[in-house]
Amino acid sequence: MRSGKDLELVTLTKRYGTTVAVDRINYVFENGSYVCLLGPSGCGKSTTLRMIAGHESVSDGSILLDGFDISHLPPAKRGTAMMFQNYALFPHLNVRDNVAFSLRMKGIDRPERHKAANEMLDLVHMTAFADRLPAQLSGGQQQRVALARALVTKPRVLLLDEPLSALDPFLRIKVRAELKRIQRELGITFLHVTHGQDEALALADEIVVMNNAVIEQAGPARSVWNTPRTEFVARFMGGHNVISLNGAKVALRADEVTLGEAGLLATVTSVEYQGAHVAMTSMTDAGEEVLALVPEEQFFQTPKNPGDAVRLAWDEGRVHRLQA
Repeated sequence: MRSGKDLELVTLTKRYGTTVAVDRINYVFENGSYVCLLGPSGCGKSTTLRMIAGHESVSDGSILLDGFDISHLPPAKRGTAMMFQNYALFPHLNVRDNVAFSLRMKGIDRPERHKAANEMLDLVHMTAFADRLPAQLSGGQQQRVALARALVTKPRVLLLDEPLSALDPFLRIKVRAELKRIQRELGITFLHVTHGQDEALALADEIVVMNNAVIEQAGPARSVWNTPRTEFVARFMGGHNVISLNGAKVALRADEVTLGEAGLLATVTSVEYQGAHVAMTSMTDAGEEVLALVPEEQFFQTPKNPGDAVRLAWDEGRVHRLQA
């Protein structure tokens, strides 16, 4: 059994009848880290989060925190707190009382719980809105209140289930910067479920990619992005081509593909202007799609159109072999 404040999953399993939603996963979430559980719908990431929170029972295995098995404790006794996707604020309570609600349930007197709530509202920059009702707040403001409410119990681990999915793209970028700031200030473990690779890369110290109820790959964000282990991870993380070279499947970053006089012959199938670069997709004679992210200025010196023949080249040292 481990010592310390790490959160550890030991052969954690969840079954619904004959369906295995989470299949014997093992992982250690280091204390004070920001970790994103990433994967497509139905991969088991949210079920894993709910088991850690205590909102789903464990079929087999253990959840250890500080070396102790917490898998059979009620949610309030685990040292974790969960921020839900829909925020679930009480409409009849003002912001301060929403944040203080869990402390009220623990029997903490009003002055003390309001003091704690005010500290959390200051942390999320919502002090000026303490007396408002949730209906008087924007979506981003409600998200901050939900975050303060989850943090007021001073959890060892904060669990976030797709917390940014209800926000518009501009606000999502702003709020994720706030999440990272708060996690660093508090120094506690954040475990954040998302299906967006850009969100995971922006936030995570470590990324855990799940697929078909198991962990497909995990590690530092840059490592998972630059060296995907399997075809699934390469495709799901985006920005990579998966092609066959010398009888093996390899991953090649799209921004490593260049256009020139020599190289693999292909036919352009689509061109998308994306600002700083142009996304050009081509089909090789072997029937494989290759995406090239060509710098804007370079592309428009000799622009290409669907149907044009091109030569694709790359540095062989940048090709990453995938596991079968």
